[in-house]
Amino acid sequence: MQSTAVIIAAGLGTRMKSALPKAAHKIAGQPMLSHLIRAAEQVFDRIAVVVGPDMPLLAELAAPHAVAVQQERLGTAHATRQAEVFFGEGPVAVFYADNPLVSAETMRALLARLNAGDAALVLLGMSPPDAGKYGRLVMQGEYLARIVEYADATEAERAIGFCNAGGMAALGGDMRGWLAQVTANNAKGEFYLTDIVAIARAEGMNVAAVQAPYNECLGVNSRAELAQAEAAFQTRARTHFMAGGVTLQAPETVFFAADTEIGADTVIGPHVVFGPGVKIEPRVEIKAFSHLEGCTVRSGALIGPYARLRPGSDVGEDAHIGNFVELKAAKLGKGAKANHLTYLGDSDIGPGANIGAGTITCNYDGKAKHRTKIGANAFIGSNAALVAPVSVGNGALIAAGSVITQDVPDNALALGRARQVNKPHKR
Repeated sequence: MQSTAVIIAAGLGTRMKSALPKAAHKIAGQPMLSHLIRAAEQVFDRIAVVVGPDMPLLAELAAPHAVAVQQERLGTAHATRQAEVFFGEGPVAVFYADNPLVSAETMRALLARLNAGDAALVLLGMSPPDAGKYGRLVMQGEYLARIVEYADATEAERAIGFCNAGGMAALGGDMRGWLAQVTANNAKGEFYLTDIVAIARAEGMNVAAVQAPYNECLGVNSRAELAQAEAAFQTRARTHFMAGGVTLQAPETVFFAADTEIGADTVIGPHVVFGPGVKIEPRVEIKAFSHLEGCTVRSGALIGPYARLRPGSDVGEDAHIGNFVELKAAKLGKGAKANHLTYLGDSDIGPGANIGAGTITCNYDGKAKHRTKIGANAFIGSNAALVAPVSVGNGALIAAGSVITQDVPDNALALGRARQVNKPHKR
């Protein structure tokens, strides 16, 4: 039987003070909804996302997965019912887009507990450092007796450290039947998904709870909580990379995107930031205060300090990108070097080429962008400007301070500057 993940993402960004839907706010460069979808894709056969009636952005983020629309926001059980058509008869798990850090491993644990067969409903629980006003999971032996909201709990119940983390799973037929029995008999007049615990228990069903790591269960309803979730993600990412053979010289200062890939024996200095779309091969060194986004860095390359690699850049094996060098849609061949104060945009740099300090590729003419091609082992003197489209041949030498507007043949010397004139001083 197929398994289904339902992700409820219909919440507005009211407490975020934002026009964006809450689930579109980003952690590690990726919308909260996308975090959950990426984890669920590793576990479930089918994913359905429940959005509000005015959320085309979330529908786009959910693609190519199914989307259901909750026309009226009448609570979490009502939102889940909008996705009933996608349930099937297999396991159905419900997650919340504002609890974005639930991992694939935790999702698998939830399904495994359901598949054990002794409990018809399984919840995710957590043990936070401060249980605060979370709903308490009151256990009776190995099974859940009830969920007690903080406001309704006795002192003894408030002392319980095991709390509701939000996610739950049941077979599709059971979930469908329980949802049909949920009423809105509460102060807010909403249909709460947690009410199915009491309904299942009343039918004589066992309800179980799976312990999830607290740092995966952080809810995000405000900018402050968004920052807390970001911090939790970064801590997890740093631990992951160091366990995989990456050296972080000052781990707390390095920030990763959700999709960052880094090979073993890479060394990363302090205050390095990875934006989305970065792939680092093994044995790379990235020095302090560098910023990388949408780029690939090949084995043995040296980046920084204070380097900026923008989208579309590809740094070849053993290449060097030094301080205050910026790349954009530039491809550097093996062993190429640009060590100081250089901008290379829309460029193809051959293997072994050496780019002098202050060099820029003038890639934009006011209407369109053009490429610069620099051949193998070419030497570009300091403070040169290469006006694209232009090609510099293999082994060519560009004199310092030149403005190059025409192609340079292989092994040629190009000078594109005014002749120096010295005039004697007259009193």
